[in-house]
Amino acid sequence: MTSVTRPAVPRRTVIAGLSAIAPLAFLSACGGGGGGDSETANTTLYTWVSNENDRAQWQAFIDAAKEADPAFELTLEGPSFENYWTKVKTRMSSGDAPALLTTQAARAQELDALLAPLEDLADAAGVDLSQYNEAMLAGMTVEGTLRAIPYDAEPLVLFYNRKLFRDAGLELPGITYSQDQFLEDAKALTSGESYGVALSSGLVHLGMAIGFANGGQPVTDGALSLTDPMIVEGLQFSFDLVTEHKVAAAPAAVDSEPAAQQALMNGQVAMYLDGPWMYQAYEDALGEDLGASIVPSQTGEAKGLIQGSGFGIASNAKDPGGAFETLRAITTPEVIGAVANARGTFPSIVSEESQWAEGKAEDNVAAVTAMAHNGEALITTSTWNEVGSKFSQYATDGFHGNRTAEEILSEIQDAVG
Repeated sequence: MTSVTRPAVPRRTVIAGLSAIAPLAFLSACGGGGGGDSETANTTLYTWVSNENDRAQWQAFIDAAKEADPAFELTLEGPSFENYWTKVKTRMSSGDAPALLTTQAARAQELDALLAPLEDLADAAGVDLSQYNEAMLAGMTVEGTLRAIPYDAEPLVLFYNRKLFRDAGLELPGITYSQDQFLEDAKALTSGESYGVALSSGLVHLGMAIGFANGGQPVTDGALSLTDPMIVEGLQFSFDLVTEHKVAAAPAAVDSEPAAQQALMNGQVAMYLDGPWMYQAYEDALGEDLGASIVPSQTGEAKGLIQGSGFGIASNAKDPGGAFETLRAITTPEVIGAVANARGTFPSIVSEESQWAEGKAEDNVAAVTAMAHNGEALITTSTWNEVGSKFSQYATDGFHGNRTAEEILSEIQDAVG
């Protein structure tokens, strides 16, 4: 495995202002990198560029594409991850908008009007769409048409500290892990200020992942279903870890991920749910003590909540065929495999999973792969950003026992749904 140092803070939680220091060699200012002609637009990607980690990832795509075609060019343009989802709508409606843009499966519904259907373009270019992760293709499909080619398929997994488990005399979790066993382990691993598990105040975290693994769906047939009993039960289980079982500290109301990630890396907590995009950072900190398990569920069987991103073509692109040639160059198996190897993103193409697995512990690979192969993408609604914002506002009440998950989710469902 290529050793790459990844920062502890993921793209979701970085300071927006850092995007201003991007290297001018491949990052244009937000106002006008798209140029005025289709050729320039076809080689410009509007995406999130929050920090060095983001820039290194996008550069990995460029470098890998250049291996196949030294003349390949791609200019990057865009704000931080946090600002991307509002600014993309304004930028892509401008006269000099780039022809390429990035989306997540969980956000594709929000960007419906901005993303062109890709099936005909892929067919004309001879691209075999069946090679991509099925769940991610479903996540990138809006109104029955594919809107982006996925480059990763990241299942949420439970990272843990092997040493802490062994010191407590516990069996290591792996490709089977029940909620009951998880709770017993968390209790055994909690002592004083050292907790069994760390939590995030975000909606899509441990509680949602457990609810999902137990068969719940936060969105059904394109409409919010936040009051699905399994989703409610999963979120309440995560609240109870703090209020009733005392195996986790209440997370901060905002920006809770960095502290939780650091706690896992420092050995202050034994378990934390995150995505494979953080694997390298955790391995850098914990070395051989890094473990990865499936998300605990009632049955103990693997069912992944898969998140991931992909590249699409603007619905107003002047030359969609030309833009697709650029998109195609950064989504080939070779490129996706190279980026998975260099940056640790779990690949969207099954044949390239060995590139991601290189150098990683076999049991960790088995757990992450099980979640990826037995999972579904998080497909949301056009109002998902509002849903997430409201949950973040109310989560503190849940983690302090002031309101139940049912009360919080019902209020959000009534207000937004």
